[in-house]
Amino acid sequence: MRRMQMQWSDDKELFGKMREVLYSAVIGDILDKMHYYHQFLPWRIQPLDKGMVVAGRAMTVLEADAFEDVSDSHNPVMNKPFGLMLEALDDIKEDEVYICTGASPDYALVGELMCTRMQILGAAGAVVNGFHRDTKGIEELGFPCFSYGRYAQDQAPRGKVIDYRVPIEIEGVRIRPGDIIFGDMDGVVVIPREIEGEVIRQSYEKATGEKTVGEAIKKGMPAKEAFETYGIM
Repeated sequence: MRRMQMQWSDDKELFGKMREVLYSAVIGDILDKMHYYHQFLPWRIQPLDKGMVVAGRAMTVLEADAFEDVSDSHNPVMNKPFGLMLEALDDIKEDEVYICTGASPDYALVGELMCTRMQILGAAGAVVNGFHRDTKGIEELGFPCFSYGRYAQDQAPRGKVIDYRVPIEIEGVRIRPGDIIFGDMDGVVVIPREIEGEVIRQSYEKATGEKTVGEAIKKGMPAKEAFETYGIM
């Protein structure tokens, strides 16, 4: 079976095609095939709306519990109401994903005003290892937001961003600045930058091939015969 090759000239074109054609399951299958077995973020991280899809480069953010506001900390970051969160927000670039972890699941890590700033700067979306708040406002923005779900308790004075654009880890999944983040209603997957080209090309081939197999099965072809014919199931 001859399969079309996916081609792109820059990140904007790449992420547009990924949102249009690819889905988390097929990307995960290819990562498994390449022996990258632990690239999905926890199942608890879901889109605010099931139709939301995010594709972009990781702008990693590290959060920490702060317990209360202080004004005499030995660490100047702790003297700021949100730590380095405002600096991180203003530093986000076009087609990047604000991806945050490190905090206890006791407060929201992203809200409407944060998403508004990200959207204005051209960010691709937000993915947090915790909760979001201001659900109605984010829905009205239509900004892709992935989290554990809704919870209004604010991060200030409970947590602060202590660094950004640094390697982070979410339940064993390593995420480095610039890795590709792709998420849809079935999950969020991390594509390491050093293998992104091969993963995307093979994912595209499998996705387009699955459409052909699906049509064959709908026409009555047995599953065993379909797999023997196309090598896809």
